[in-house]
Amino acid sequence: MPQVTPLRRFAVTVSAACAAMIAASGAGPGAAYAGTVDALTAVTPLVGGSVPVAPPPVREEDQVSGDHLTVTVRHAGARVDGTFEVYCHPDGGSHPDTAGACDALDRDTRWGRDVFAPVPEGEVCTMRYGGPATAHVTGRWAGRPVDASYDRSNGCEIERWDRLVPLLPDLRPVGR
Repeated sequence: MPQVTPLRRFAVTVSAACAAMIAASGAGPGAAYAGTVDALTAVTPLVGGSVPVAPPPVREEDQVSGDHLTVTVRHAGARVDGTFEVYCHPDGGSHPDTAGACDALDRDTRWGRDVFAPVPEGEVCTMRYGGPATAHVTGRWAGRPVDASYDRSNGCEIERWDRLVPLLPDLRPVGR
């Protein structure tokens, strides 16, 4: 009789639990079999590696609920200059368009890509000048610290700014 190792016992327990959940959901027997195979695959040792039994521990900084940013805008005009708080998930704060700001951030957020990344060094940019406006964004977004500066000194910086409208004020000429 083959020896039952703790890992094998875990795999059988997990596969039985998956099969029971799938059966209770009303899915057919094929789905129960697929769930069992998936559960066994998840706990089968990888070649030369070990089986992760639990996810990594949650870091303290990842336990902060919601996203919070402080946006400081200068030299953009009296109607939009100032410091604003933005809370997302749930939305709130002193920003004039909190929901729009959160939507703009959500729209640009992608796994493995920093929404607030500076223009890459060596990037070829058009020699457009978008005015003296500057912005500084600090806080936390998607569980990560944010400390980003913005200006409108060339085409790349203008495009980077415009991507975050309405988190940053819309300074594009009327009609665009």
